[in-house]
Amino acid sequence: MKKLLSLLCIGLTFLAVGCGNMTGSDSGDEHANAAVLDLARPVHPPADFAGKRVLVAFFSRAGENFEVGYIEKGNTHIIAEQIAEITRADKVFEIQTVNPYPAAYQEMTKIAKEEQASSARPALAARVEDMDSYDIIYLGYPIWYQDLPMPVYTFLESYDFTGKTIIPFCTGMGNAMSGMEEDIPRFAKGAQLRKGFGIQGKFVHNNPDEAKLEVANWLASLGYTN
Repeated sequence: MKKLLSLLCIGLTFLAVGCGNMTGSDSGDEHANAAVLDLARPVHPPADFAGKRVLVAFFSRAGENFEVGYIEKGNTHIIAEQIAEITRADKVFEIQTVNPYPAAYQEMTKIAKEEQASSARPALAARVEDMDSYDIIYLGYPIWYQDLPMPVYTFLESYDFTGKTIIPFCTGMGNAMSGMEEDIPRFAKGAQLRKGFGIQGKFVHNNPDEAKLEVANWLASLGYTN
């Protein structure tokens, strides 16, 4: 009986992948309709962030995406820009691979799955040359097969994060993170981890202004105020 249940679970997993589901498991549709922060007024950082330099680093992918078709800007890219705007980040850095992923969704998912299975570390096209000068790092990515995309692990293993705080944010099928973000300190040497943020990618694409309200509410929960 246990063997039968195991085989059934495996079959369902492959069915989900075949349907293009690479994202988080929470499919809730609850979204904010008002922001705690007034984005028309100046936004101030938490007391423990005062005087610290902020970097927003993100991995995102345009092209054909799950549920939204072909897009010119990835959903995580949109959220990264919103975070950078609200927090007045000192720098925004896009994590890009030397070999770009295919624009076609099914081709990309095949490569992503193979990379995950082998714990690949794809080579990145550029580095943050002044990483030592940043204290707070917002790290964004889409959820791929319940995990961080492998290029994000390359990024995390490329620097010494001693004394730095990483705050993850992600886009996925639902409004939750995958849980894998809790392992970030294992790969980011010396990093401290703060409360992350997950949001539905389809919602971001279709409702960017409303998504920005959710970003503002999350930042308020971290201590940002007017």
